[in-house]
Amino acid sequence: MRRLYPCVPRGSLASAIRRWAAAAAGIMAVGTLAACGGSPASGSALAITLYNGQHVQTAEAMISGFERATGITVSVRSDDEDVLADQIVTEGPASPADVIWTENSPALEYLQGKGLLARVDASTLARTPARYNSPDGDWVGVSARVSVLTYDPSLIARSQLPASVLQLASPRYRGKLAIAPAETDFQPIVTAVMRRYGRARALSWLQGIEANAAGHTYPDNETIADQVNRGSVAFGLINQYYWYRMRAELGASKVHSQIAPLAPGDPGYVIDVSGAAVLRSSRHQAAAQKFLAYLVSRAGQQVIANPAKSISYEYPIASGVTTLAPETPFDQLRPYPITIAELGDGAAAIALLKQAGLL
Repeated sequence: MRRLYPCVPRGSLASAIRRWAAAAAGIMAVGTLAACGGSPASGSALAITLYNGQHVQTAEAMISGFERATGITVSVRSDDEDVLADQIVTEGPASPADVIWTENSPALEYLQGKGLLARVDASTLARTPARYNSPDGDWVGVSARVSVLTYDPSLIARSQLPASVLQLASPRYRGKLAIAPAETDFQPIVTAVMRRYGRARALSWLQGIEANAAGHTYPDNETIADQVNRGSVAFGLINQYYWYRMRAELGASKVHSQIAPLAPGDPGYVIDVSGAAVLRSSRHQAAAQKFLAYLVSRAGQQVIANPAKSISYEYPIASGVTTLAPETPFDQLRPYPITIAELGDGAAAIALLKQAGLL
């Protein structure tokens, strides 16, 4: 989820660039909701600061409900989750952040490994199935996405798509494949391939992908979805909700691409978990814990479930709430069986991507 344009809706890269100038003033300091289209603190006696790696629209909708329910004001700094995690490490105990909300678990596991996260209240953790929470109880799972292929049927038939992620390295797909290797969403797939096939084979796989995607290596999943939809490249690997968000933004009549899953249980068929944590250094522990509790409450999960409210298209995973979006039901997904602990902090995946020349 490598975004370089904080405080803007997550659409195509081009639309993000057009909105960059309007957002630039808010990037240099901890922004309030006013910097991202919401309400300022207005002198509230109780406020928390959120480091937000989630989509801005989703965060705004969630924060609006939380503020109404609790009277606690939330100030926001939005950026890539890896940027925010590194910033928290740099800031140490002086970090102004009370909560971090990411799109992927490795950033949270990285901070947990540094001893920078507080334990989440047990009642909050209980709202999300344990397999989607921190193994150590230091962050809570909020929502999920799944990796899919997006493709242009005029350039490649569904029957010609790879069934396995390993086939992305096949010479038959040279010049047809799009990837975003710098995306934090790509790291769990690399980790899954390493776990299933070993490091040496994973490296060879990445080198084949580099050759096949020459000329179609993009900075983020939004750009992959956009370029495939424009007919610039045959297919690419993304998380499913980028395609649904694009369709909502453009309108169904302007979306010519489609999506397809990889084979059930394939290492490229991975569920990514978005989660949130309270910083150990937070000076507002009780209020920060309330924010986490709201994220996984029925009211908070309904924000995730209803794309009309949040343009999320992610899967709610807590409090028994299910998505209202017209996509494959979460309980019908058949992903590769890899745990949060096995996904780890992403360091091994990043090292392998660098060795393959993709970073």
